[in-house]
Amino acid sequence: MIISVHLPKTAGSSFQISLDQHFANKLLLDYADLPINTPPFDRNRSALISGLKNIEINFSEIECIHGHFMPVKYLLLNTIHPLIFVTWMRNPVERVISHFYFWQRTFCSDSPPLHKRIIEEKWTLEKFCLSDEVRNLYHQFLWGFPLHNFDFIGITEYYEYDFMYFCQFFLHKNLTAHKVNINKNRRGDYPISKTLRRQIESFHMLDMELYHLALKLRFQRKEKLLSKIIGIFQNK
Repeated sequence: MIISVHLPKTAGSSFQISLDQHFANKLLLDYADLPINTPPFDRNRSALISGLKNIEINFSEIECIHGHFMPVKYLLLNTIHPLIFVTWMRNPVERVISHFYFWQRTFCSDSPPLHKRIIEEKWTLEKFCLSDEVRNLYHQFLWGFPLHNFDFIGITEYYEYDFMYFCQFFLHKNLTAHKVNINKNRRGDYPISKTLRRQIESFHMLDMELYHLALKLRFQRKEKLLSKIIGIFQNK
């Protein structure tokens, strides 16, 4: 079973469309936890309690779980069923800025508390990016779950290539890569000052470290695949 962790604004919604087309009714969406809107202690405790409960749940009809949840929530399930943990990451600076503008575009009366607070208090981009509430979001989601526990980490900046790799080696089937929730008014990186960019990088240092580690793992994955391909041709 695949456990797909949707880190906010990392192409998880696009990924979900492809997962839905492939798994259909064997895909379980898990978006009820609202990790960003839950205080850290309550969020971590809830994830651990859910992890214990999940051991008692029959997932025999499910082949993939995807959503906004902490992966530690399903970690113990790995002792009963073989699991494949996957996620996508994006440059943390671009991710947090994208998150701000996405919430600006999608606010409604049913928005969660933090989203509603940010809009009603008219937070600026700078205040949002340098707020404790969204600081090091990757690090918050991955509490108790080292990055090396993931079997696959796609990089959003290389979405089409990494998606193709995931399909070939984990689904063993070619699928169409979709793109949704894209800000159509933007081209390239978000235009912010170098000073603000450095401030965001420093403020989200833990996420920057995780992102660079993910890039390193991606490079190693490519090198391993290249060596395998070369070996095949050499043995012919």
